[in-house]
Parts: sequence; C-alpha cells; structure tokens
Amino acid sequence: MELRTLRYFMAVAEELHFGRAAARLHMSQPPLSRAIKQLESEVGAALLDRSSAGVTLTPAGAVLLDEARALLDQADRVRVRVAAAAGAATLTVGLLGDSTDPGATRLATLYRRRHPHVEVRIREADLTDPTCGLHAGVVDVALTREPFDETGLTVHELRTDPVGALLRADDPLARRDSLKLADLADRRWFLFPEGTDPVWQSYWNGGEPREGPVVRAVQECRQAVLWNGTVGMTLLGHEPGEGLTVVPLIDMPPSRVVAAWNEGDPNPLIRSFVQTATAAFQD
Repeated sequence: MELRTLRYFMAVAEELHFGRAAARLHMSQPPLSRAIKQLESEVGAALLDRSSAGVTLTPAGAVLLDEARALLDQADRVRVRVAAAAGAATLTVGLLGDSTDPGATRLATLYRRRHPHVEVRIREADLTDPTCGLHAGVVDVALTREPFDETGLTVHELRTDPVGALLRADDPLARRDSLKLADLADRRWFLFPEGTDPVWQSYWNGGEPREGPVVRAVQECRQAVLWNGTVGMTLLGHEPGEGLTVVPLIDMPPSRVVAAWNEGDPNPLIRSFVQTATAAFQD
C-alpha cells in the first residue's frame, strides 16, 4: 500500500467526486479510478459506493480514511524531522497586506507548536501582488486572498469573508444598513498601480473601471478614504479605524482567504502548513 495511493484515496473520499478529486490531484480521471480499484483489491474490500447519485464511503472506506489521514500526517512529520536534522527545515511564507487576521495568528501558534524546529520566514507583500511572490519564486506558500492569476499554482480555500464599502464616517451613505455597487457608481475609488493583476484589480473595483488615487497598502487605502473621501471595498468585521466605517455590499461575492503554492512542489513543509492553516482558519 503506497502513500501516493492513499493520497489519491483521501482526495476522492473528501471530495466524494472522482472528477473534482482528479482536478485537485492534477491528474486525469482514468488513472485515478484505476488506482482506487487497485487499492480496493489490495485491502480486499469495497471502499466506495459508486452510483448515478454520486460517490459515498463504505464502512470500510470510512475506516481507511481515518487511518490514511493518520499515516499521511505521520509521513509528513517524518519528512519534516529529517529536513530539520539536515538543517534544511525552512519555510518562506508570503502574507498579503495587513497580517493581523486572527486566523493567521492562530496558524502561527499551531504551526510553531507542531513544528518547533522549522524556521518560518515571513515576506509581507503589498496589494499589487496577491500571490505574495509565488510567481516570482520568492516564497514557498502564500496566505492570501482570491481572485488572482492562478496559472501554475495550487489554491486551497481556508475561509470566505463578506465585504463592504469603506467610507468616511460622515459620508451620507455611511448611515445606510447596506449598499449596492450601483450606489457607488459616481464615486472615486482607490486604485492599484499599473501592472497589478487585472483579475485582482477588477474584483476590488466591483467589476467596473474606476478613477481615483493609487494605493499599494491597506493603510494607504484607509488614508485615501479618510483624506480624500474616496471609496473602496474592505472586509466586514475588521476595524476600519477612527473616522471610517464599513457598510455591507449585498451584491458583491465574498472574499476568499486561500493558501496557494506552486503546482507540484514536493516540499512536505507546504503540505503540513496547509493542513495546519485549514484547522486554524476553521476554528
């Protein structure tokens, strides 16, 4: 029973869909199906019930899923400990903008507890690069937000956050319970510099071309609103700062917090980081 095959099985068991599991594993569906059938032959039991309604775990499959998670987690720990003993246990993490998210704080605590001998190097990126240096090859994994150009990257969702309009507290719209993008159509917005990922720029401008001051950092966004009365979008639940307020935007899709890394990167520290991040952001 190979670890690789167990990873295949775990992907199918968690997705309960061969197509989604194949996409997650960056492989085609036929070899994945063959690998699962071979695994069922090896263990001498059906692991999945396949029907027109979808895929479900059998009792034997549920047991194997628990065991596979424990085995794969232990295998990752072995790789990390060996890397630490060899003096190579260093992980460079890219963080986007304001890194005070409580999920990131929990992640730092959990990861340190789990891997006390791993040196984590932090590279905080400004808002012009939502991949935090992944495309440039300067970080191993990024803790960031979608949407952005995902070419060559693997992306794992950690959490979704609703967004709202960032306004001066004395703005007439600040008294509203909620807003739509159309309510902000005639306003100046903060913009990101030329060369910023257009998918990222479009999301934070509500899908429309805008005019307004150029900003690079979270604090610059807030100051642009405070000093110039411009508007923009930010996350609900985050303290905007004195003199500012946030009003929910009911027609904007939520912002997704994700972990992202380069496709095919075999670094076991990345897998462990993503597993720990999943737990930290779902707490």
